[in-house]
Amino acid sequence: MSTVTQHHAPQFVRLAETERARISFVLDGVPTQALAGDTLLTAILMQQRHVHHSEFSGQPRAGFCLIGACQDCWVRGEDGKRMRACSTRVEAGMRVLTNMANAGDER
Repeated sequence: MSTVTQHHAPQFVRLAETERARISFVLDGVPTQALAGDTLLTAILMQQRHVHHSEFSGQPRAGFCLIGACQDCWVRGEDGKRMRACSTRVEAGMRVLTNMANAGDER
C-alpha cells in the first residue's frame, strides 16, 4: 500500500457487529454513516485517520485515553456545542466538525 493510500485510509476497521442498523450523520460537511451504538470517536475513525488537529501544534490527533479522562477527543457540533467523541454516541442527523477553528466558540 502506498504512503498516500495509507494516509487517507481510516484509522479503524470494523471486524465485528457489522449487522447493526446504519445511522446517517454529517462529518465536516460530508454525509456519511455509522452504526447504531457507535461513539463519535468510532464513527469518525471509521472514516479518517484522526479525530481533530491539536489546537497547540496543528498535528492530527486520534484521541489518547479513549475513556473520557484526557480531553483529547473534543469535537463540535455545527451549532458550536463541544462533545467528547469517545463518550458521545452518534445520533441520526448529527452534524459534527473536527476542525475546531471553524466550529463556533462555545466552551
